[in-house]
Amino acid sequence: MRVVCISAECEPWAKTGGLGDVVDALARAVACGSDQEAGAEQVVQSQVWVGTGGVMGQAPGGVSPCVDRPVDVFLPRYRGVSVPNDASVTPLSVPDPHAAGGVTEVKLVEFEARGYRVRLVDHPPAFDRDGYYGDDDGDFADNGWRFGLLCRAALEALLAEDRPLDVLHLHDWQAMPAALMRDIFYSDKPRIFDAAVVVTIHNLAYQGWLSREQLAGIATVAEISKMVGPHADGLLLLREGIKRAELVNTVSPGYAAEVLTPAFGLGMDKVLRGLGHRFGGIINGLDTALWDPGTDSALPASYSRADLSGKATCRRALLSEVGFDPDDERAVLGMIGRLDPQKGFDLLTGAAKDLLVEGGRLVVLGTGDPKLVAELEALASKRPDAVAVSERFDRALARRIYAGSDLFVMPSRFEPCGQGQMIALRYGTPAIVHRTGGLADTVVDADAFPDEGTGFVFETPTVAALLEACRRAMSHYHAGGIAWAELQDRGMAIDWSWEAGPAEQYAATYRRAVSLRREP
Repeated sequence: MRVVCISAECEPWAKTGGLGDVVDALARAVACGSDQEAGAEQVVQSQVWVGTGGVMGQAPGGVSPCVDRPVDVFLPRYRGVSVPNDASVTPLSVPDPHAAGGVTEVKLVEFEARGYRVRLVDHPPAFDRDGYYGDDDGDFADNGWRFGLLCRAALEALLAEDRPLDVLHLHDWQAMPAALMRDIFYSDKPRIFDAAVVVTIHNLAYQGWLSREQLAGIATVAEISKMVGPHADGLLLLREGIKRAELVNTVSPGYAAEVLTPAFGLGMDKVLRGLGHRFGGIINGLDTALWDPGTDSALPASYSRADLSGKATCRRALLSEVGFDPDDERAVLGMIGRLDPQKGFDLLTGAAKDLLVEGGRLVVLGTGDPKLVAELEALASKRPDAVAVSERFDRALARRIYAGSDLFVMPSRFEPCGQGQMIALRYGTPAIVHRTGGLADTVVDADAFPDEGTGFVFETPTVAALLEACRRAMSHYHAGGIAWAELQDRGMAIDWSWEAGPAEQYAATYRRAVSLRREP
């Protein structure tokens, strides 16, 4: 089986959030060698498909998730993306209605890295810009053309090769033009047309609306009529990709169930419900080699489940770094992410004063909504002994917050999967989360399930509910003892690795998608 991914992001070449992490980690996990024929057959026969919105592609333990050719990952070559000296550069002519003469010349920059094949579409007018998707004035008006060019270049490159293609794995709306193109532009090209499409929705909030005028960047007038009909104002790329895919998944079973409802479906719930058994959720994995307190070079001390003493060193160092008293035993609550109501930062600002009165201290890292930033900074100026706010993107500081905090707060209103809570648990820091999406799938409440709990879960996204969860968490922290140590240990014991399950589920998903595409 040959799998090709198309994505706008992939760590370390392009990343704004979890999408880049997932594409990289999944490609590495799936492209790890050759399947034995018996193992591949076992996956096909043993996969589990638990209804609409359920777990997808569950493969049995011990079955290799690998496909038998390296995974290809097509990405734009954005400004600043460096490539190795031995990368190959191939000119490629790409059909492009946006261009004079209907053809654009691009370069395909290719190299092997991290266990898979990176294929950068290099066209400076499209991708050599300050931002990936937009600038301070908003989204780029020609994003439809830009990502349409990425998809068309990928398909043209694949068409020119003398190698079979089994699966196109498309990530988020930027890759959805490839699904339309497969069905409309390549219907007479079996190598492309026969490939199965798997669509992964990392966040349904971003759907890729293109007006009829913007569609002119990726299709001719006649082709646009085939896509949207004669009267529609435009189309949602994500919806079109979903409708044309063999299989569709979100990045957690919990989020998959939520988006089938009007409250979370953002207008797409009816389309997703219509997929029936072809839609479900696969929880994201975590790069457990990258996120390991035993080897993390950003930490002042290493530690592990067997010896947590280094975590105390990390705590003292963090408190000193942000200007707190390192000898103060009051609970330290860390929060990292985009300062946005979706992530629940407004809930934190609403609860902050009461948390401080009740003995909590806050360490916040992130950028985003200026109003939320101003509120937090105003609080920090009044209480520099208990509130620290760093308005920036700082990977090393984020790691020190995961390790040095006593508790990690992630009160997102909705969360497709989330990695912060997984990282925190791996670093021995119990998480406080809202029961939604992937957060509900990955954190077990310590009061409701004392022998299984890994954190603290609240039911409704309100200031009062968050505050009560934080009170419960701080009470456990201050009680300390064996119960607290066991809570930390249960979180650290969880195997979040891609190899522990998600890679096998995606491998089974690919095989089922191929089977569906080739059904008579």
